[in-house]
This record gives sequence, structure tokens and C-alpha cells, in this order.
Amino acid sequence: MSEDRICVGALSGSFGVKGEVRVKSFCADPGAIADYGTLWSEDGNDSYDLIISQQIKSGYAARITGISTKEQADATQGVKLFADRDAMPSLPDDEFYHADLIGLLVLDTGGKELGRVKAVHNHGAGDVLEVMGTGMRTGALLPFTRDAVPTVDLASGRIIADPPEGVFAD
Repeated sequence: MSEDRICVGALSGSFGVKGEVRVKSFCADPGAIADYGTLWSEDGNDSYDLIISQQIKSGYAARITGISTKEQADATQGVKLFADRDAMPSLPDDEFYHADLIGLLVLDTGGKELGRVKAVHNHGAGDVLEVMGTGMRTGALLPFTRDAVPTVDLASGRIIADPPEGVFAD
């Protein structure tokens, strides 16, 4: 996947029988998924132009250019949607795209290496960084709060963390 694109949502099959698809948005403003222009598949081979028709329980129902049957819509299930980075809005200094955090080196406040960000999760109570360090079988879950992560330095590719006790077992 190109670093010039950011995952903004996913298709989850058909909605109805006339070729509409279900769209799950990963955007802070869920409806903004239709504002980023052409969206792309993860490999960049397929493009999608979304026209949202209505909000539904699991996201949105939308039309996609070139899809006109239920069977075609069903075939899109599981496709992740990526927007060109230059179509995305600029963020304030204290906000970050999840894609920019993955892979960053994590150091504690004393400079000791804790690992690298493997993933960013949000199960409803705020973002959590999954940090994988040398010799760890499972990732440590570090709350992505100002207290636990006082510094994110994208330019130098690192995060300074002050993890709560017990997050990283010695």
C-alpha cells in the first residue's frame, strides 16, 4: 500500500437488490468519506466513486460507479477504501492519522526503547497503541493519551511514552 493513501472505510456487501453497497466509514466525521473524491482498493488497482444515498444502522448505503446489481455489490464485501493523502484535511498539531503512527519507534521518558507501534485500536474508549518490542509475544497496549504519550515526533519517527505501571512488564 502506498504511503500516499489513507484507509478511510470499507465496503460490507450489498444493501438491497438494486446494486447499492454498505459502507463503513473510519472517518472522524463519518459522512466525510464521500468528500475525498475517488477512493481506491488497498492494492490501488480498483477505484470507487461513492455517492451516499442514505445513512443506515451500520454506516451508509451508497452507489458506486460501475456497480448496478446485488451480485456485484456482494462481491465488494471486505474491500478497504483508501483516499489520496492530498485529499485529506490538514490536522491540528495534536492530532494524527493512525497510518502515520504505525511503525514509529516508542521510547520511554529515559530514552529506553520499548518497541514500535504495530497498530492503533479504538474500541470506543479512546485510541490505544499496540506496541511490539523485542522478545514480546503479544503487543503492549498503551493508551494514546497526553499523559501516557506526551510526545509524538513524526519528523524523527518516534514517540516518547510515559506508560502507566504494568503496561510494559520488565
